[in-house]
Amino acid sequence: MLRTAILAAAGHPTVERLVTTASVARNLVSRYVAGDEVDDAVRVSRSLISDGLTVTLDRLGEDTANEADAASTTDGYCALLDALAEAGVAPPAEVSVKLSAVGQRLDPKLATENARKICQAAAGVGTTVTLDMEDHTTTDLTLDTLAVLRADFPSTGAVLQAYLRRTETDCRDLAVSGSRVRLCKGAYAEPESVGFETALDVDRSYVRCLNVLMAGDGYPMLATHDPRLIAIGEERARWYDRTPDSFEFQMLHGVRPDEQRRLARDGYTVRIYLPFGRDWYPYLMRRLAERPAYVALFARSLVSSR
Repeated sequence: MLRTAILAAAGHPTVERLVTTASVARNLVSRYVAGDEVDDAVRVSRSLISDGLTVTLDRLGEDTANEADAASTTDGYCALLDALAEAGVAPPAEVSVKLSAVGQRLDPKLATENARKICQAAAGVGTTVTLDMEDHTTTDLTLDTLAVLRADFPSTGAVLQAYLRRTETDCRDLAVSGSRVRLCKGAYAEPESVGFETALDVDRSYVRCLNVLMAGDGYPMLATHDPRLIAIGEERARWYDRTPDSFEFQMLHGVRPDEQRRLARDGYTVRIYLPFGRDWYPYLMRRLAERPAYVALFARSLVSSR
């Protein structure tokens, strides 16, 4: 119930104004977001990479309202990739792109062409792109775009969300040679008709999907902070004779950093999902939905600031 309420608040303008003007918001968001600018993203990426981690960068912002904003986001990603290459961190750092940020809700063809430009820029500096998944209404469009992009950029990564009932089937379709697939639990509010509602059901779905990906010929990217699921991932890798370079773990910047480094020390590839930019409110609310303990901190701050 609390998770649903938080996700509903993510789309409420009054709540957004209240949260974004609270001093605690900036303090909390700094745990998860590199900063506002490309320079911040490069600086934090370099630090993480020096610790033996890899990075996927998300330029915050989604649901663009016009073609000019979609073009600006596309240009911003291309500039980021140039900056990563100039800093010498492009191969261990890639980018994650939300298609709604490059025009999917305006015109799927526009989003595909903008994503293609980003893929071209990434290929030009020797790195890759992963297409973030959003709410269930965009799943088919996003997978269609993935198929188009992979014709020219086969390393383009997919994201699948275990809380959707369809995902086990999608995993079977995508567990093919050369296919990079990030498996996460999911962080959007979905109706019961399309998504599992209890944490136990989501976890069970995650394990089923994990097994499908590990048994397949693709490159699984296990995005989770759950100790049980991490342990299952390690055990399944051994069961399926997976070498450390044939899959990876992914975790959010600022969440369980000690575990991130423990996995890296044990020889696993660990990729940190690192967002940056000024449009941090929806991202922060999804993180709050995953860690409701922070809600009390926000509530106290908002009341005391009045």
